[in-house]
Amino acid sequence: MNAAVQSSQNKPVVVVLDYGAGNVRSAVRALEQAGADVILSRQESDVLRADGLVVPGVGAFDAVMTSLKKIDALRMIGRRIAGGRPVLGICVGLQVFFEQGNEHGVVSEGMGEWPGTVEKLRAEVIPHMGWNTVSAPEGSVLFDGIENERFYFVHSYAVQEWSFDQNNEAMLPPQVTWSTHGVPFIAAVENGPLSATQFHPEKSAQAGIRLLQNWINSLPRTGRIIPAGKDR
Repeated sequence: MNAAVQSSQNKPVVVVLDYGAGNVRSAVRALEQAGADVILSRQESDVLRADGLVVPGVGAFDAVMTSLKKIDALRMIGRRIAGGRPVLGICVGLQVFFEQGNEHGVVSEGMGEWPGTVEKLRAEVIPHMGWNTVSAPEGSVLFDGIENERFYFVHSYAVQEWSFDQNNEAMLPPQVTWSTHGVPFIAAVENGPLSATQFHPEKSAQAGIRLLQNWINSLPRTGRIIPAGKDR
């Protein structure tokens, strides 16, 4: 099949960024279950032309940033965001969009899309592993209809403070969703084309599938690429 023909049943095509981030197959399966055609790829043409891009992430902040840089992902992701093309980060894939991470005494620069530092949770029990509730803002797209559900978290580090300078009154400020484990921390951010969750939607049962459906339903259907081969 020609990779340029239109997507089957007009499904949006989502690329899961393939940069060596752990087991991404569960994310691919969950996105397919939620209604997307999914490609696992690092090819620039796929990353830039996909209707949606998912940036997964597990492990240490610095290691994820290093792996992203190796495939020139920062530039590709930046081009998508600048062009208003949807991006969804998951777990450490949320964290790297902040200014910096401080893990194990190593301070690493992030992508700087949002202000804030990823730091160790100030909690008696670490890691934060298991199901937890969230507090989503009114009008959230991601949490529409699932505001009271629980989601699955696995992490020891998080962004625990938010300070955003709104310089352009014509632009909507980011919508920030919070959760609590010892202290409040950021569980999700929705900011124009860029959204991200600290928890794992693909491990969050039907609530996670619904969140992915909400995101997928917001995507354009451009028909620019088709997943003729699932892996690139």
